[in-house]
Amino acid sequence: MSLFTPRAPLAERLRPRTLDEVVGQEHLTGAGKPLRVMLENDRLASMVFWGPPGTGKTTLARILAEGVNAQFIAMSAVSAGVKEVRDAVKRAQEALNAGRPTVLFLDEVHRFNKAQQDALLPHVESGLLTLIGATTENPSFEVNPALRSRARVYVLKALGEDDLMRVLERALISSEGLPEVEAEEEALRLIAAAAMGDARRALNALELAAELGGGRVTLDAAREALGAGQPVFDKGGEAFYDLISALHKSVRGSHVDAALYYLARMLAGGVDPLYVGRRLVRMASEDVGLADPGALKQALAAVEAYQLLGSPEGELALAQATVYLALAPKSNSVYRAFAAARRAVETHPDAEVPLHLRNAPTK
Repeated sequence: MSLFTPRAPLAERLRPRTLDEVVGQEHLTGAGKPLRVMLENDRLASMVFWGPPGTGKTTLARILAEGVNAQFIAMSAVSAGVKEVRDAVKRAQEALNAGRPTVLFLDEVHRFNKAQQDALLPHVESGLLTLIGATTENPSFEVNPALRSRARVYVLKALGEDDLMRVLERALISSEGLPEVEAEEEALRLIAAAAMGDARRALNALELAAELGGGRVTLDAAREALGAGQPVFDKGGEAFYDLISALHKSVRGSHVDAALYYLARMLAGGVDPLYVGRRLVRMASEDVGLADPGALKQALAAVEAYQLLGSPEGELALAQATVYLALAPKSNSVYRAFAAARRAVETHPDAEVPLHLRNAPTK
């Protein structure tokens, strides 16, 4: 078969089929860890996978379903309506009548609406469906509380460069991958760094670089595949956290231009703007605090504006909030006082409530 014969994308061909093939999530898939124990016990619980793109959320859901011989139904919370949910329930009932369980995989579970919830959750509670949700957003803030209370949350980590190198090297030796392709070590390292923890992005770049290089992945082909001038940093690595730190410290130090520079650099590098927005909300409470109570409203409004407008228009609201926070007077009194209160709770967790502060009985 020619390298360029049309077929399934490389990332799909190399999708792991067992927990042992999954890279970078050993805290969930290793011996004695939650997902492996579930398969060993042949019993799944409803759960939510939270993690960046390309970390294996869909793959793990498929592996778990196949591991317990369950019917696998996949849908998106964005596009599926009540009709699709009812169809899934009907299919699950038919499978149960045949002695087979059903796993419903709900992508973008943070977009789950009340109508979907009302149609689905009773069947999750009854055990007819095992729900596996996937989200890139913090479930504590974004996932419906009724759903969150019925599911375990498991955090998937962004893959490190070494993890991605293993994925790329496997692609070059697997019969389902690109065994006829040669690749320069430096080119693979560049792809691994630029993928920002996303295995799918890394494999897509490798496949394109192989086509551009005529069957050889050179450094130039890798750069072209990744896109000229694209900022390169690993979303889960030191450079990523250095930029976050630089933004936070620039705001704290009232360095407006520096804060805007690091904000722009993070957005250009592919950081989720809503992640940046959440950091701004934190800065408003932690660094500005009571010195300007309006700062928290500004940060929250920026997040809301971005959710309404998206990119690139909504990024201006994040820039406005960044400037406001940098120029605002600073006070960490609330941060320090609350930290002291938490230390007091750790030291005296069972201190009695003084009599004059207790609830007075009315009987």
